[in-house]
Amino acid sequence: MDRRLASKVALVTGGASGIGRATAIAFARSGASVAIADADMAGAQETASYIEGHCDARASAIAVDVADAESVRAMVRSTVEQFGRLDMAFNNAGVHDRAASLHVSTQENWDRVMSVNLEGVWHCMRAQLDHMLMTGKGAIVNNASRSGLVGVPSDGVYGAAKHGVVGLTKAAAIEFASKGIRVNAVCPGLVETALTRARFGDELAARAKLANLLGRMAQPEEIADAVVWLCSDSASFVVGVALPVDGGATAR
Repeated sequence: MDRRLASKVALVTGGASGIGRATAIAFARSGASVAIADADMAGAQETASYIEGHCDARASAIAVDVADAESVRAMVRSTVEQFGRLDMAFNNAGVHDRAASLHVSTQENWDRVMSVNLEGVWHCMRAQLDHMLMTGKGAIVNNASRSGLVGVPSDGVYGAAKHGVVGLTKAAAIEFASKGIRVNAVCPGLVETALTRARFGDELAARAKLANLLGRMAQPEEIADAVVWLCSDSASFVVGVALPVDGGATAR
């Protein structure tokens, strides 16, 4: 059994479902204690219960609104109070763009996407860095997107936010690497989650065949494995990358 993260503490935002849930479970299976933070407290508690029942690891559910700075600070305080430390964080919480085109996007849509997908990552990194700078070590992974690396017409506002996440990641990596904190990002392509199925409906299967070089969607666990690796000592010399986990979509 892989226990490379034994005695470590991980924090996952958006851990109630999808990529966040898969990553929380992957952290736990690697030996880490895990704080699962989400606005969906019932879903976060279900993830925590699964971990404690199946992964031989400690877990806790924490309610958070990543768009609110004080809520985020309270999330990190709660993590440290419950587990004694914070070694790794996956800033994954996000929402989808409700507009098919930036031309028809509303101010409400812009504000919603930016406040969660970009400003939320900024809030999380600041609060996590407060603790990690005191201990002199840590690993942070931000969830960007293929849309944070290339232009995707149907994701104009979402892509702008995710490009911002990549920029924040690189700037933080440069600033904090010398202080023992590695900051990286993952950039998933099309991933099979409940949100993806709800967004694309009957078009999803056709999209998956055309989305990348492998002709299929990723499973959340495939993204989770990349996050765990980036947080582990196996990636000790990896810093400031925006890692595509997209089946080769950005290679062409």
